[in-house]
Amino acid sequence: MGIAYLKEQRLFKLDTPGTTYLMGLADREGFLGHVYYGRKLEDVKGAEELMRTVEGPFTPEKNNRDRSSFLDCFPWEYSSHGVGDFRESSVRVKDGNGCSAVLLTYLSHEIYKGKRPLEGLPATFGGEGEAETLEILCEDKSLGLRAVLSYSVFGDTDVIARSVRFENVGGGELYLEKAMSFCMDMDNPGFDVLTLHGSWARERHMERKPLGHGKFSVSTLRGETSHQEHCFMALLSPGADQDKGEVYGFQLVYSGNFLMQAEVNQFDSVRVTAGIHPEDFSWRLGPGESFQTPEGILTYSGEGLGGMTSSLHKLYRKHLIRSPYLHRKRPILINNWEATYFDFNEQKLLDIARESAALGIEMLVMDDGWFGNRYDDNRALGDWKVNEEKLKGGLGKLVEQVNALGLKFGIWFEPEMISGESELYRQHPDWALAVPGRTPTLARNQYVLDISRKEVRDSIMEQVFAVLHSANIEYVKWDMNRPLTDLGSAALPAERQGELYHRYVLGMYEMQERLITEFPNLLLENCSGGGGRFDPGMLYYSPQIWCSDDTDAIERLAIQESTAMIYPLSAMGAHVSVCPNHTVGRNTPFETRGFVALAGTFGYELDITKLSAEDREMVPRQTAMYHRFHDLVREGDYYRISSYQENHAFDCFQVNGPDGKEALVFYTQVLNEPNRRSRIVRLKGLEKDARYRVQVVSMEDDELLKDTGREFSGQVLMYGGLRLERLWGDFRSQILCLRRVEP
Repeated sequence: MGIAYLKEQRLFKLDTPGTTYLMGLADREGFLGHVYYGRKLEDVKGAEELMRTVEGPFTPEKNNRDRSSFLDCFPWEYSSHGVGDFRESSVRVKDGNGCSAVLLTYLSHEIYKGKRPLEGLPATFGGEGEAETLEILCEDKSLGLRAVLSYSVFGDTDVIARSVRFENVGGGELYLEKAMSFCMDMDNPGFDVLTLHGSWARERHMERKPLGHGKFSVSTLRGETSHQEHCFMALLSPGADQDKGEVYGFQLVYSGNFLMQAEVNQFDSVRVTAGIHPEDFSWRLGPGESFQTPEGILTYSGEGLGGMTSSLHKLYRKHLIRSPYLHRKRPILINNWEATYFDFNEQKLLDIARESAALGIEMLVMDDGWFGNRYDDNRALGDWKVNEEKLKGGLGKLVEQVNALGLKFGIWFEPEMISGESELYRQHPDWALAVPGRTPTLARNQYVLDISRKEVRDSIMEQVFAVLHSANIEYVKWDMNRPLTDLGSAALPAERQGELYHRYVLGMYEMQERLITEFPNLLLENCSGGGGRFDPGMLYYSPQIWCSDDTDAIERLAIQESTAMIYPLSAMGAHVSVCPNHTVGRNTPFETRGFVALAGTFGYELDITKLSAEDREMVPRQTAMYHRFHDLVREGDYYRISSYQENHAFDCFQVNGPDGKEALVFYTQVLNEPNRRSRIVRLKGLEKDARYRVQVVSMEDDELLKDTGREFSGQVLMYGGLRLERLWGDFRSQILCLRRVEP
């Protein structure tokens, strides 16, 4: 890890453990250009030629008559607008004359140890011995606008964190109409682009396609990072796969409207930009005021997608998630939602708790329906007071009874929403987002609270805090069940309505920061109709996010595979639910449901009092399995072996324990086929000279691990493979434990 300015070459050199990032100054005007990002370079002699400024159209100081041609082909580190570069811009600013041209050039720089926080925004972190930061100050003198381009590198992972802070140093008002978090130009060797798409209950499915000329983007205008398109993009060299080839990965640490775009131009170079979506965005910058963009994450891997995954997992576990639960075993919870929906009372909850405690479950989570007159999803959001018709004696009494059974207690909130039929709406109808004179748009029969307003945030958090202080509540599920529409705030003047989307996100971040500050030992799980707001920004506040409302084990194979390509397994909320599954109606073995849920936080979402005797007997074995292996799953290194999304037949991945003594191989056979032989899969990350004993995780009796008598060298397992028997039937799953044989 290190950052240096090479004065003779006018190059900035940023090194991570395995990569190098180079930028250069190309002209006396201070044009800052991208030079290189890839495998680590020890000697960068002559690298400045990669900017191609030694060839036509040359720099303006040599050939100002073709200034526009230069601006339109120079590999910008942060692209301009309206002055001659006709590719995607990084920034657009409207000045007092109504003009929007911007050209930022180098002014000065600072290199320092560590990494500073971003005001009001989630961001990666690192102390003086863990990270190093470069800040490049650029300026557009005509506008009186300065921009601080920030780059941070980390000592333990191949990631670069980037962001931009804009400052109005002139005497007039400016309006930011576009402010990307980063821009990067490079040659296109024939990249494929990999993105994650989906919808509610089928989030984050991988899609790979060739990157052609023109612009390819993923984005959202829903006010959340969305079920439909994820804030992630990767560019893959031809033939790149899990283990080989070059991969450039890009993400945003943000939870609102985003735009991530790759553009291939006339010279076959590719420009990647990402940041807040410019549609419906405008931010007033008065004299002396500043604006901070969200953070962007860049990573390079020369070892395929697996290398990218490893770098991102390390980053998020070591430099983003702050929760005290990061390295702690999470309690096995049971959520009553799919068990009861809105039809419950304290007796029903106690029945579930009593049965759960007897089977090794450790926490009862009371979901939607406990407050106000919330007997269905048409009312009461915003009225966060306990419904004592349902919970006789109040919340405190219920929690005491649950605790007396040996269970912890958790609760569900949806703090950002309001029902038209609620006391809060009757008192403060102007607190809901609305456009004057237009009929508001309902979704799930609810409106969105204008949490850009401090008084709204204060009112909601006061109610939430009162509930949480009233009883021994150790877990909160924070939900958000609809997108943002009717973008109008009664508290913003007309010229500042374009700030609403981003101010909403900032307000939500402030609310969650207040929550975990007031209750530092709280286990917070974020949720947005399932996986609608699964992004790095939310991981800054909660160590886990509900992965999807679809709990079907087979559907979860694709959802969890794509999620785990970016995020640690410990971040994925995963539960065992009842069959037929409530989303797709599929029947899968109870054993398979448990094995698939183990690749996440692990819990239950069902009426445990109605389980069959056979399934009920398996619950204590599953909870024992969780306790035996969760530390390994939470802290271990993840390797994708085979993809059900690609082969449409089976799924396989591996988790290696941090001490190297054990590894787990997760194998799910989706559909069986007649007259087929066994499968052979090549494992990864083992010690080639070690020997490993193979055991099978068993749910058949009290013996959790059954020895198979099979023993292999690491070389055989990685270079030859491990033979997996065909399983009898469809939707069958198996977990193998490889234990290193000590000399």
